[in-house]
Amino acid sequence: MAHFIVEYTGNIRAEADIPALLRKANETLIAQDGVYPIGGVRSRAIELTDWCMADGAEDYAFVHGVLKIGAGRAREIRQRTGDALFEMMKTHFADLYARRYLALSLEIYEFDEAGTWKHNNVHARFRKGPA
Repeated sequence: MAHFIVEYTGNIRAEADIPALLRKANETLIAQDGVYPIGGVRSRAIELTDWCMADGAEDYAFVHGVLKIGAGRAREIRQRTGDALFEMMKTHFADLYARRYLALSLEIYEFDEAGTWKHNNVHARFRKGPA
């Protein structure tokens, strides 16, 4: 399981291409050498309509990503994943970052599998061999 959730300020909606960001996030997670089962990779975005940033004197914007993963992966794997996701975010927003005040951030949240419930038949699609 790897769930990428991004919050972003609504003042960048027209320029941020959030659907492309979500596709890139999935591609980045899937490219992590089989660490995250494809059927469990999900990305979603939450547009913020109300926020306050810094002193409020400028048209500030931010994008904050959270990657939720199950416990047990080595620190090196979490670091590699975080580095890859954050680099993807920085590249995706590079033009916007160059034109306006923009803060990017990412955190990885590791949770205990005993505290989750799942019912998912998507994994079966990726377990099947070639037809």
